[in-house]
Amino acid sequence: MAAASLVIDYVLNVAVSVAAGVAALTSAFPALLAWTPELCVVVLLVIAAINLRGIAMSARLFALPAAVFVVAVLIVVGIGLIHGGPVHPLPAPTQPVTVGSVGILLVLAAFGNGCAALTGVEAIANATPSFRKPRQRRARTAEAGLGLLLGVLLISLAVVIDRYGARPVAGRTILSLVTEGSLGNGVGYVVVQLSTVVLLALAANTSYGGLPVLAAKLAADDFLPHVFGLRADRMVHRYGVFVLAALSGALLIGTAGNVNILVPLFAIGVFVGFLLCQVGMFRHWREVRGRAWRWKAAFSVFGAAMTAAALLVVTASKFLEGGWLIVLVLPLLLVVGFTVVRRAYQRIGAAIDVDAMPAQPRRTGCVVVVPVVSITRLAAESLSTAMSMGDRVVALHVAFDDETEANRKFAERWQQWRPDVPLVMLDSAHRTIDEPIVRYVKSLPEGRVVVLIGEIEPTRLWERILRNRRGRRWWLARSVAVRVRSCAVCGSG
Repeated sequence: MAAASLVIDYVLNVAVSVAAGVAALTSAFPALLAWTPELCVVVLLVIAAINLRGIAMSARLFALPAAVFVVAVLIVVGIGLIHGGPVHPLPAPTQPVTVGSVGILLVLAAFGNGCAALTGVEAIANATPSFRKPRQRRARTAEAGLGLLLGVLLISLAVVIDRYGARPVAGRTILSLVTEGSLGNGVGYVVVQLSTVVLLALAANTSYGGLPVLAAKLAADDFLPHVFGLRADRMVHRYGVFVLAALSGALLIGTAGNVNILVPLFAIGVFVGFLLCQVGMFRHWREVRGRAWRWKAAFSVFGAAMTAAALLVVTASKFLEGGWLIVLVLPLLLVVGFTVVRRAYQRIGAAIDVDAMPAQPRRTGCVVVVPVVSITRLAAESLSTAMSMGDRVVALHVAFDDETEANRKFAERWQQWRPDVPLVMLDSAHRTIDEPIVRYVKSLPEGRVVVLIGEIEPTRLWERILRNRRGRRWWLARSVAVRVRSCAVCGSG
């Protein structure tokens, strides 16, 4: 469940960050509003391409926009706090503002939506293994600095928004309205918006540094296919990057890059992780104990209660607006999927004695079966390899009933060739290749059968489309009775 919530967290973080960055861009340049989905996909592809070059490179590349953004927002906030009102007139709101009594449901909804602002603070904790040593101390310092900076920006922006009386305007973000009220529409406004675009779009980098590593850990524990544990030449888990980009792109296209739809979904996945984290810390302090452990455990219980409340409120209030997707995907697809993959690996491991000491290897009688389509150098190389592998070699040729003349010519050429290997002609009335070979392999009395299939591998990439891939079809079709007896498949040519 923890891994599933983190996967959803990482995927939605990319989608939300990219969508928010594009929203800031379209706020500054309204003519681009109609191209929101296309811009989201372009930004996503650029970020994925950068991360394929390596995390260290991308981290250095993203540091400058973050600094520019923080300084720019602090300038906007400073002007707003000093003047106490908009220096420049703000556009009129396009959404009606209703006034009513403040009930418990409204307070709960405000609490859940406010907690959504906390999403993202988990990125440092998740990426602790990526810090230089001493990792724990460096991560703790970074987390404290992030909390301080987030608190200052969030509270001061809330004060400025209230003083400016900023209200929703179609096609505009609240930050763009506050920036316009402080700096106008000049160069300062463009700088703030562009820095916001770059920072929010590239905030997805935290997921590209986290999900591939998480997927590699899951693959190491057999919860995901082992291909996710492979690293490319730049130490990048390339398959994790590809899957993250594909899932995030599907979300962006499906929601048309609408931040208002994506953020609540993001909050649900994040608060599942927050809740599990607090419960885990309570168990940690109860087992480890140490100095003032009761106060620390009590603080974890309080945190678990608050995050559980936020999770329930956000899920209930946003269920019909897309929250159902996360509620279903989290337990059904991810958790069940992880379990199915792990059980499959356990069955495979039991079949090949991964956790047990296998029997000693011994020499046994072996017959090597070589399917031959035509008499060529490929057939000669395949038969030569087979002769060096087994005690007995048999060449197979599948003869179709409607190709009598071709079958006769093949038999004549074989007699002329005389490869010192017996030839077995298999009849196929339905023009199938795999079934006659499977039947023949099952009928052999030897305890070990090796089926050797020769294939041609052209040196030029484009020439590979010219192959008929018949050998691959033989291998894929029921794996040539691999379930019946021990069988190896090799290729040469």
